[in-house]
Amino acid sequence: MSTVSAQLDNVVEKTAKLIELCLSLQEENDMLKLENQSIKVAFEASKDKNKDLEEKLKALTVARSLEGAPVEKEAINEKTLDIKQKINDFVREIDKCIELLK
Repeated sequence: MSTVSAQLDNVVEKTAKLIELCLSLQEENDMLKLENQSIKVAFEASKDKNKDLEEKLKALTVARSLEGAPVEKEAINEKTLDIKQKINDFVREIDKCIELLK
């Protein structure tokens, strides 16, 4: 009978250890979930900032290309095509935004 009692005590002890381990792992999991969420928020903020900076860079590039003094007719045509391409890119981007708003 003592062997059954010893085995039962062993099972109870191991069960208690498993419950303790489970609680510890659940706490760690909760902390990791919070950390993951904060990293996701920071990532989204970085993406938004990056997008804003890219838009500013495009606008600055267009502004600088408009400021440049034309030297040759080919340069003028090239700048005109470049500006038209940038305007088309902006129009496409605006169309995408409008579609997302619908």
